[in-house]
Amino acid sequence: MSIDIEVGTTATVKVPASSANLGPGYDTLGIALSLYDTVEVEVTASGLEVEIFGEGADELPHDGSHLVVKAIRAALTAADAHAPGLRVVCHNTIPQSRGLGSSASAAVAGVAAGNGLAGSPLTNEQLVQLSAAFEGHPDNSSASVLGQAVVSWTTVPVDGRTAPEYKAATLDVHPDIKVTALIPDFHASTQAVRRVLPSHVTHSDAAFNVSRTAVQVAALQHYPELLWEGTRDRLHQPYRSDVLPVTAEWVNRLRNRGYAAYLSGAGPTCAVLHTEPIDAAILDDARAAGLRVLELEVAGPVEVTVSRA
Repeated sequence: MSIDIEVGTTATVKVPASSANLGPGYDTLGIALSLYDTVEVEVTASGLEVEIFGEGADELPHDGSHLVVKAIRAALTAADAHAPGLRVVCHNTIPQSRGLGSSASAAVAGVAAGNGLAGSPLTNEQLVQLSAAFEGHPDNSSASVLGQAVVSWTTVPVDGRTAPEYKAATLDVHPDIKVTALIPDFHASTQAVRRVLPSHVTHSDAAFNVSRTAVQVAALQHYPELLWEGTRDRLHQPYRSDVLPVTAEWVNRLRNRGYAAYLSGAGPTCAVLHTEPIDAAILDDARAAGLRVLELEVAGPVEVTVSRA
């Protein structure tokens, strides 16, 4: 039975940023971060109005091509709900195209808002599916949906005619683990950074990453002393170092000091998982080099508040 959403109904969404891969878990591991975008969506009598404040305000589209709007409409369709018009106001604090899941967070915000407006008929599994479909992999988006850390995967149908299925399971992160992000002042194109990856890798490198991904799962939950070992990788970071030299420099510098540093997503952010504070002198050097330093907590799931007309 189709749902007609009453004019004046409003959904407010608080969606966390995320960091993906966590070293070896390429397109698989993700973690939610305490850096948030807030999106307010009001059902109106007709039309579409989009306002953007903060990160990306001068760069992102202000029409139906905005990812948040597309995600809202996808959720409404999935929920068999109809809104005659929409007013969408985005307050962005997640840096754009920096490896902190800005596009995934936008997709999650829209899907969560559309679901909330419809009365929340969609399950978390459906939210993971809908939001991941916009990027083609669920590591960032499922972390923003579910919170904490996630192990995610994609099931590709053998017939080639049906859509891939995106799945994720939550890992409760050890309470002592924090995340520090060192963010360079330039964008990285996910597609451009993916193009430097080889089409084949050796069996030994694949086995290495399988073992370190398993170590990372254990480290995140129970053994944070293993985070340095759990962030080792041979599948993607070595190949990306040439196109992201600033990031590679800081990852290596921190790892040489014993910190569990890694390339966050496709970069260019360098992220560190840690339980003890990072040496202040290192962070001061990063700031002096023009990097933005954010000291973050592990975040919970996306939050939605709905006000009915």
